[in-house]
Amino acid sequence: MNSVNPDYDISCVINFYGRINLLEGILYSLSAQNLPKEKFEVILVEDRGGTEDGRTIAEKFGEWLNIRYFALSENYGKMGYSRNVGLSKTKGKYVLFLDDDTVLEPDALEKMMEFWERASDDIGGAAFNMVNHPPLHASWLKSLPLTEKLGLYSKDKGKVLPSGFHTMIGFVSETIFVQWLTTGATVWRKNILDKFQFDEWFKGYSYLEDLDFSYQIGKEYRLAIVANAKYYHYPASTGRGSSYEFGKREVANRLYFVKKNQNLSLFRCYLALLVRMFMSMSFSIKERRLGYLQRAFGNCVGIVLSIFSIK
Repeated sequence: MNSVNPDYDISCVINFYGRINLLEGILYSLSAQNLPKEKFEVILVEDRGGTEDGRTIAEKFGEWLNIRYFALSENYGKMGYSRNVGLSKTKGKYVLFLDDDTVLEPDALEKMMEFWERASDDIGGAAFNMVNHPPLHASWLKSLPLTEKLGLYSKDKGKVLPSGFHTMIGFVSETIFVQWLTTGATVWRKNILDKFQFDEWFKGYSYLEDLDFSYQIGKEYRLAIVANAKYYHYPASTGRGSSYEFGKREVANRLYFVKKNQNLSLFRCYLALLVRMFMSMSFSIKERRLGYLQRAFGNCVGIVLSIFSIK
């Protein structure tokens, strides 16, 4: 990993392919930050050999930001690989991973760095506070005492359950500490990232990659959500693939995560996956949306494949 450049407080890593309109949004928000531009750099990593549009955007915003652009020629479909490449190029004291569909409030970086200036050495990562977090599906079911007793869900934010399922974080009114962080807008101490890297097993949409990465770090360091460092998430309508394929992927990826962490329960994971499948079936009836039924079918197929170890 490259040595730290003391002139940079923070290195922002953005991995992308296409979606130039979204990339422009996050770069505009970075150029509008209160934090002096000489205090941070931006690492752009584009997949599939890069595009002319990607290179043009890097040159355009290079007039206002300290940008370095890298094009990957292999391993498309592995976000973990792309992020690890971006990480290897960083020079700042801290590393910020940003998704291309995020937008920071103008004082977000400044507030985040104020947090890190006061942070104790046992804090390993800190996420920005998502202002427009979507509402939680079936919150009444997830808040039942029986659900928590079975280790399937919890009313606590940012918790990893014995089943390997994790609770959403949402918007927080004060800084809190959690067991996992999304990597869409999160800052990490660079000096710990020689040990912790993204698992390149995750492919495509890379569902649960952020849970896997942050949970490993959270076993040794505290993880925070910084309340006054705010951002917005504007997810694109595409990315997950078909509902059926996502249903299979959420089973395979969840089981992989649980098997990787021996402190979690495989039995409870299967139980939670069955509950997840029946929830999707009920949503398909209640909301009359075929996508939920396709997702449930994908869950069913994924569970059967896992039991019989069919690839």
